[in-house]
Amino acid sequence: MDKAPVLIVGGGPVGLTASLLLSRAGVRSLLVERHPGTAIHPKARGINARTMEVFHQQSIAAAIRKAGLPPAHTGFIVWAKTLAGEELERRVPWSRRAQSAEVSPVPACLCAQDDLEPVLRHFAAEEALAELRFNTEMTHFAADDTGVVATLRDSESGATAEIRARYMIAADGAQSRVRRALGIGMLGQENVYDSVNILINADLRPWTAHRPAALYFIENPELRATFLTINAADRWGFLVNPLAAQGFKAADFTPDRAAALVRLAVGVPDLAVNVLGIAPWTASAHVAERYVHGPVFLAGDAAHEMPPTGGFGLNTGVQDVHNLCWKLGLVLRGVAAPALLETYHDERQPVGRAITEQSLTNAISMGRMQQRLENTSARPEYLNEQGMIFGATYASRAVIADGTAPTAVANPVTDYAPSARPGGRAPHVWLEAKGGERCSTIDLVGNGFLLMTAPRGQAWSEAAERAAAATALPIPVVTIGDGRFPDPQYRWRRAYEVDDGGAVLVRPDGYVGWRHRSAAGDPPRVFLDAIAAILGRTQ
Repeated sequence: MDKAPVLIVGGGPVGLTASLLLSRAGVRSLLVERHPGTAIHPKARGINARTMEVFHQQSIAAAIRKAGLPPAHTGFIVWAKTLAGEELERRVPWSRRAQSAEVSPVPACLCAQDDLEPVLRHFAAEEALAELRFNTEMTHFAADDTGVVATLRDSESGATAEIRARYMIAADGAQSRVRRALGIGMLGQENVYDSVNILINADLRPWTAHRPAALYFIENPELRATFLTINAADRWGFLVNPLAAQGFKAADFTPDRAAALVRLAVGVPDLAVNVLGIAPWTASAHVAERYVHGPVFLAGDAAHEMPPTGGFGLNTGVQDVHNLCWKLGLVLRGVAAPALLETYHDERQPVGRAITEQSLTNAISMGRMQQRLENTSARPEYLNEQGMIFGATYASRAVIADGTAPTAVANPVTDYAPSARPGGRAPHVWLEAKGGERCSTIDLVGNGFLLMTAPRGQAWSEAAERAAAATALPIPVVTIGDGRFPDPQYRWRRAYEVDDGGAVLVRPDGYVGWRHRSAAGDPPRVFLDAIAAILGRTQ
C-alpha cells in the first residue's frame, strides 16, 4: 500500500493550489483527478486582489497574468438591450479604480479557468514533494482517527490501488462525493436558479472594443443573457439565466438554438457564430455544516457552493487551502498540535457563509430568482465588495486577541478599513528600503511566520529567537523604522497601531496572529505564551 502524508482529491484550481502550498510548506502530497487533464471550459474567470496576493507570495502571479487578459480589456461592466443596441448602464468595478491600489499593490486579474489551471498544474508539478495523477479516480475511502485509506482507479486501464494518507483534502467540487460519503449536511438553499454556459467563437469587437468590459449584461423583453469576456476578440462565454423564467429548458440548447440566441443578444441576425460547448448547470447557495471531519478537510466548492454573481467561488476556495496548508505543514512536522487543524473550520466556515449569502443577495438583485422576466438592476454593492475581499476577520485559538474592538465600517460588504487587529489581514503599507527600493508589507509575508517590530522592539526580536529555539519554528524578524526599512512618516506604526516598542506577528497566510502594541515587562514569556497558544501547545 502506498503512503502519502496528504491526499488531495480534485485537480481544479483549489486542489492544484493546495498541492503547491503543501510542497512549499515541506509536505509531500498526492493529488488525484478523474479527468484526463485540466479544465476545457472557461468556468470561473475573475481572480480578486486577495487571491492574487496569495499567488504573488508564491511567485506565480506573473505567469497567471500572462495567461490571462490584459487589464485594458476589463475596464467596465456594461448593461445593454443588445450589444449593437442601446446601452442601459455602465459601471467601473472597484478593482479597476485608482483607490484599489491603496489597499493592495497586487491588482486583480481576469484569467479564465481553462487558462489558469495549466499554469497552476505546471508550478505544482515542478515541486519535488508533489505527485499529480490525472485520469485517476478515488472510488472509495475509509477515514478514522489514524488517517484515510483510499482506493484509486486508473481511468484508462481500470487498475486499482490503495493508498494510506494521514490527511485528505476534498476539493472535488460542488457534488463532492467525499462530503456526501461523510454525511456532512449543507446550510442554505439548493438549486436556486438554472443556467446554461455556452462557449463560442464570434468576433464581437465591433460592439465591444470601444467599451472594454469583463461582463456585458443583455436585458431586453426577449432575452436576459451575459457575454463573458475571455480573449476580448473572438472567444467568449455566453450565459443564459434564469432559464425557467424565460421559458427555456436545458434540453432546448442545441448548437443551432444557442447560436440563434447569441445573434439575438448581439442584435445582428447574420453574425457568424461557432458554438464550441454547451454546459447546463444549476446554482445553489449553501455551505457545509462542518469543514473538518476527522482527518478530512473540505475545500472549495465541496465546502461552499455559491452563485457566481460577484465571482467569489474560486477565490474563496483558493483562500480556504491557503488557510489550511500551513497548518497541515506544522502539524505534520510536529511543531503544532493537531488541535490547530480545527481552527480551519472555525476561521473559514463563517467566511464561506458570509460570502455565499452576499453572492445570493447579488443574484436576487439581478433577477436571477424571478419567476418571470422583468427589468432589474444589480445592487450598488455588486463588484464593489472590497469589504468582502479584504475584510475577513478570524476568531479562533490560532488568533490571540489583544482586547481592541473591531473597526466599525458603514457597509461591511463594500467598505474595508485596514487594521492589524489580530484576526485580520496584515495591512498593505509601502516601505522605503535603504537604497531607494520600495516594497510592501505584502511582499514580506508568506509561507512562514513573520514578526514585525517597531524601532525599539529589540526585546521582541530576542524573544522570537528564544521562542524559535523552544518550538523548532523559524520566526524571521523585520524591524520597521530602523535599519533596512526606515519609517520616517510613521506609516507602518499608524497602520499597525503600535508604538515604538510594539510588535506584530503575521501568520503564514498573511493574517495577524498576535499583536503587542507596546513594550512588555517579560517579552520572552509573553511571546512564547502567544506562539504556544497559536500552535495549540501547552507550556
